[in-house]
This record gives sequence, structure tokens and C-alpha cells, in this order.
Amino acid sequence: MNQTTIDPATFAELQATAGSDFVIDLVDTFAEEAPQMLAEMRAAQAAAAAERFRRAAHSLKSNGNTFGALRLGEMARTLELGGLPSSAEGFRAVDALAAELEHALSALKALARSRIE
Repeated sequence: MNQTTIDPATFAELQATAGSDFVIDLVDTFAEEAPQMLAEMRAAQAAAAAERFRRAAHSLKSNGNTFGALRLGEMARTLELGGLPSSAEGFRAVDALAAELEHALSALKALARSRIE
């Protein structure tokens, strides 16, 4: 596991608190819902709906931090606090968040399953 993708201490604490089997369920749920949050961010950006954009970014931030995906959380936090991006740079920031999300989900799925096998 790339430790810059998932913080091992945060993930281990989640497993200790919730249990390894339940964490697999949580990761699977996050893997289903996170792309929808990202899609909501993109739709809000296209519609110039700042509050919708902020809420979706906040949800990704919170969920990412819960799992120890701290880089994902920080990227989402930056977007949440930065307001609705309208420039090419803002669109690139959402694209970068999407790439980090994909990377984090892959790492989380592998990590969750490796702990119980």
C-alpha cells in the first residue's frame, strides 16, 4: 500500500472501532457512493450551483478522511472552501480529485480485504 494514499493509523483505528468485516462493507458503500458525489460536483459546477458543489465536496472530504484517504480529503477540502471553480484551473482541480478518488478507492479495496485474509 502506498502510505501517501491511505494513512495506515487512521485505517487501523477504523478497523479496530468498526471491525474488519464491517469496514469491508463501508469501503464497498463508499466505492458506490463516492463516484456519485463526484458526479454531483461536476453537475453543480456545470450548473453554477455553488452550494451543491460545496456539499458534495464536503461529503467527499469527510468520507475520505474517515478512511484515511487524507490526500483525497485535503483536495476535497480545498475545493469545498475555495468556492465554485469556473476557470480551466478549477476544472483541472476536479479532474485531479477524480484521479485521486480512483487511486484511493483501489487502495482501500485492497487494504480492507488484505486485513482479513
